[in-house]
Amino acid sequence: MKTGDRNSTEAAYEAHLDLLMKVGDIQWFKFEGLKLRLADNTFYTPDFTVMNKDGYIECHEVKGYWMDDAKVKIKVASALYPFRFVAIKAIAKKNGGGWSVEEF
Repeated sequence: MKTGDRNSTEAAYEAHLDLLMKVGDIQWFKFEGLKLRLADNTFYTPDFTVMNKDGYIECHEVKGYWMDDAKVKIKVASALYPFRFVAIKAIAKKNGGGWSVEEF
């Protein structure tokens, strides 16, 4: 997808983050708001940068499935940067809905 465009899962997760911000569970979030250098000419841009209610920064990667180098990049980023990195996956409505979280 083109930079700045959201797929349907990312749009749904953004609505979820907006609700969390309104109820005070998080302070702030931004779609593609951070670009991290992993190596020369290699970067990782998390889908969402989130500031939780305690002021800590988290990087949220919204996935339906993992493509080639995406999992490698999030693992490398988690080793290099002092943020919490998580992968978010939608849970099907027939299975109760919501979001599953995998931490790196």
